[in-house]
Amino acid sequence: MNLVTGVTSLILLVLWVVAFGATVFALIHAVRQRAEAFTAVDKMTKPIWLAILAGAMVFLLLGIAGFGMLTSFIAIIATGVYLADVRPKIDEVQRGPRW
Repeated sequence: MNLVTGVTSLILLVLWVVAFGATVFALIHAVRQRAEAFTAVDKMTKPIWLAILAGAMVFLLLGIAGFGMLTSFIAIIATGVYLADVRPKIDEVQRGPRW
Protein backbone atom coordinates (compact mmCIF):
# COMPACT_ATOMS: atom_id res chain seq x y z
CA MET A 1 0.00 0.00 0.00
CA ASN A 2 2.86 2.40 0.76
CA LEU A 3 4.35 1.80 -2.68
CA VAL A 4 1.13 2.89 -4.38
CA THR A 5 0.89 5.99 -2.22
CA GLY A 6 4.54 6.82 -2.92
CA VAL A 7 4.16 6.41 -6.67
CA THR A 8 0.98 8.48 -6.69
CA SER A 9 2.65 11.23 -4.69
CA LEU A 10 5.63 11.22 -7.03
CA ILE A 11 3.40 11.51 -10.10
CA LEU A 12 1.46 14.40 -8.57
CA LEU A 13 4.71 16.14 -7.66
CA VAL A 14 6.04 15.79 -11.21
CA LEU A 15 2.77 17.17 -12.62
CA TRP A 16 2.90 20.05 -10.17
CA VAL A 17 6.49 20.89 -11.14
CA VAL A 18 5.53 20.89 -14.84
CA ALA A 19 2.50 23.10 -14.17
CA PHE A 20 4.55 25.50 -12.04
CA GLY A 21 7.24 25.69 -14.72
CA ALA A 22 4.66 26.42 -17.40
CA THR A 23 3.12 29.14 -15.25
CA VAL A 24 6.50 30.75 -14.59
CA PHE A 25 7.26 30.61 -18.33
CA ALA A 26 3.89 32.17 -19.19
CA LEU A 27 4.33 34.91 -16.59
CA ILE A 28 7.82 35.77 -17.84
CA HIS A 29 6.54 35.80 -21.42
CA ALA A 30 3.68 38.14 -20.49
CA VAL A 31 5.99 40.51 -18.62
CA ARG A 32 8.33 40.80 -21.61
CA GLN A 33 5.62 41.69 -24.15
CA ARG A 34 4.47 45.18 -25.09
CA ALA A 35 1.12 46.21 -23.64
CA GLU A 36 -0.19 47.21 -27.08
CA ALA A 37 0.25 43.67 -28.37
CA PHE A 38 -2.47 42.35 -26.07
CA THR A 39 -5.07 44.81 -27.29
CA ALA A 40 -3.89 44.44 -30.90
CA VAL A 41 -4.95 40.78 -30.89
CA ASP A 42 -8.26 41.55 -29.11
CA LYS A 43 -7.29 39.90 -25.83
CA MET A 44 -7.52 41.20 -22.28
CA THR A 45 -4.99 43.84 -21.33
CA LYS A 46 -1.48 43.07 -20.14
CA PRO A 47 -2.14 43.97 -16.47
CA ILE A 48 -5.13 41.62 -16.40
CA TRP A 49 -3.10 38.74 -17.82
CA LEU A 50 -0.28 39.45 -15.40
CA ALA A 51 -2.76 39.32 -12.52
CA ILE A 52 -4.30 36.08 -13.83
CA LEU A 53 -0.92 34.39 -14.20
CA ALA A 54 0.35 35.66 -10.83
CA GLY A 55 -2.88 34.37 -9.29
CA ALA A 56 -2.32 31.04 -11.02
CA MET A 57 1.11 30.85 -9.43
CA VAL A 58 -0.39 31.55 -6.00
CA PHE A 59 -3.08 28.91 -6.59
CA LEU A 60 -0.40 26.36 -7.50
CA LEU A 61 1.48 27.16 -4.33
CA LEU A 62 -1.72 26.78 -2.33
CA GLY A 63 -2.41 23.48 -4.06
CA ILE A 64 0.95 22.01 -3.13
CA ALA A 65 0.48 23.26 0.44
CA GLY A 66 -2.57 21.03 0.78
CA PHE A 67 -5.48 23.31 -0.08
CA GLY A 68 -6.87 20.85 -2.59
CA MET A 69 -6.53 20.06 -6.23
CA LEU A 70 -9.22 22.52 -7.31
CA THR A 71 -6.84 25.43 -6.93
CA SER A 72 -4.26 23.61 -9.05
CA PHE A 73 -6.83 22.90 -11.76
CA ILE A 74 -7.84 26.56 -11.88
CA ALA A 75 -4.20 27.57 -12.23
CA ILE A 76 -3.52 25.00 -14.95
CA ILE A 77 -6.54 26.12 -16.96
CA ALA A 78 -5.55 29.80 -16.72
CA THR A 79 -1.99 29.03 -17.78
CA GLY A 80 -3.18 26.78 -20.59
CA VAL A 81 -5.45 29.47 -21.99
CA TYR A 82 -2.58 31.94 -22.05
CA LEU A 83 -0.11 29.53 -23.62
CA ALA A 84 -2.51 28.07 -26.19
CA ASP A 85 -4.51 31.15 -27.19
CA VAL A 86 -2.89 34.42 -26.19
CA ARG A 87 0.84 33.72 -26.55
CA PRO A 88 0.79 32.53 -30.20
CA LYS A 89 -1.25 35.52 -31.31
CA ILE A 90 0.96 37.99 -29.46
CA ASP A 91 4.08 36.42 -30.92
CA GLU A 92 2.58 36.56 -34.40
CA VAL A 93 1.56 40.21 -34.18
CA GLN A 94 4.97 41.27 -32.88
CA ARG A 95 7.03 39.24 -35.37
CA GLY A 96 4.74 39.20 -38.34
CA PRO A 97 3.90 36.16 -40.44
CA ARG A 98 6.44 33.32 -40.53
CA TRP A 99 6.77 32.82 -44.25
